[in-house]
Amino acid sequence: MRIALGVEYAGNAFRGWQSQRGGGGVQDALEAALAQVCAHPVRTHCAGRTDAGVHATAQVVHFDTSSVRPLTAWVRGINALLPDAVAVRWAVEVDESFHARYLACGRRYRYILHNAPVRPALLAGRVGWFHPPLDAGAMAEAARCLLGRHDFSAFRAAGCQAKTPVRKVDEASVHRDGEFIVFDFHADGFLHHMIRNLVGALCYVGKGRYPVEWLAELLASRDRRLAAPTFAPDGLYLCGVDYPPHWPLPGDGRIIALPRIPLI
Repeated sequence: MRIALGVEYAGNAFRGWQSQRGGGGVQDALEAALAQVCAHPVRTHCAGRTDAGVHATAQVVHFDTSSVRPLTAWVRGINALLPDAVAVRWAVEVDESFHARYLACGRRYRYILHNAPVRPALLAGRVGWFHPPLDAGAMAEAARCLLGRHDFSAFRAAGCQAKTPVRKVDEASVHRDGEFIVFDFHADGFLHHMIRNLVGALCYVGKGRYPVEWLAELLASRDRRLAAPTFAPDGLYLCGVDYPPHWPLPGDGRIIALPRIPLI
């Protein structure tokens, strides 16, 4: 049978999603736990391979097994064997035509940036940090040019293996909440480092290095050399994966809330 899982993890505890030689990937931890629950080796497939330091609140994974377990056992049993930084949130049985990666028709990411003079300590590794004051209004205005279908070559990593740089963006929003600036992106897909490169470019606009119109000019140039450096992965979260309606998976689009640190 084929089982789909919703997985949450803190990316700063791992070397990325993908299995690594010598271990250290989220996939390594998950497959080791699954092998014990299934009593046979398991290979997992995810909706999107996240880089080292990138987090997920709603990663979707599938695997095949000959073992029969109650769905609740897939959640509780796997979680009992996983490190603290990763957890399975739900499990459902799907038929063999389901594929977590190839059937995904949209993905949602959120980047949380701490915009304050002093770097965070309690949130280190969980949010990005930029110390000069940023104009979130100018950044939001600049981000509107990203909506629609465009060639995003100017925001594509050199090693990106995507067949085409064209993506359709349905949401590109920026807003401030106290010392945090929140970037929300939803698209039919993303290029390698695309969001981190977009955040870097938007910060250039926010600190006044370039005017609002610069982002549209950069997008039209298709030239990565003209863009800002790739931003840190710390504040980036995979928050949801879309599938066609006949695959109504639980937990889709679970967006992480802004961090709130209680006063002691």
